[in-house]
Amino acid sequence: MSRRRSYDQYCSAARALDLVGDRWTLLIVRELLAGPRRYTDLHADLPGVSTDVLASRLKDMERDGLSTRRRLPPPGAAYVYELTERGRELLPVLQALSVWGQAELAERRPTDALRAHWFALPVLRSLEGEGLVEVCLEEGDFHLYAGAVDGPVYGDGPAPSEPDARLVLDAETCTAVSRGELSLAEAVRSGRVEVSGDGTLAKALREA
Repeated sequence: MSRRRSYDQYCSAARALDLVGDRWTLLIVRELLAGPRRYTDLHADLPGVSTDVLASRLKDMERDGLSTRRRLPPPGAAYVYELTERGRELLPVLQALSVWGQAELAERRPTDALRAHWFALPVLRSLEGEGLVEVCLEEGDFHLYAGAVDGPVYGDGPAPSEPDARLVLDAETCTAVSRGELSLAEAVRSGRVEVSGDGTLAKALREA
């Protein structure tokens, strides 16, 4: 493998950017926070990335200890990519970038792609406590593992088991939460989010 490009600066920020500063790398991390993903799934949820660039970034991430690749047992027998513990430590970095970028999330442009699960990290920031949360939008469903210390942070599609809370809302409300204009508790109180479920998280949201 070719040597990774470096800023050649004795600075922790520069060293971090040596690893994750290339275009697409942090967005690949965002996708892998959902757990193991196949190459085809990653390519589908990263519209605009070329196959060559995606393959190159995945190789770099594996070399740098941010992700690993493994083969699923039959009948799947496909390769999947997943974050290492070191890679998963980028969650607060992505969350901080997401908060910083709120001011840039103006009206959606005609060329902007959208996946429902891209709202996962902003919604996760609004949750206090632990538990499985299902979020239902017209654009699709996703689920969150609030308070998770290892394993996936979120997942695409409905919750794999009965969630502690189920949230039904529209993309406009999700966008307002993502922009920091509205807290999840405020959205529940104003009737913009429908909450169901008997878990602690559901009760906390209804009582907030």
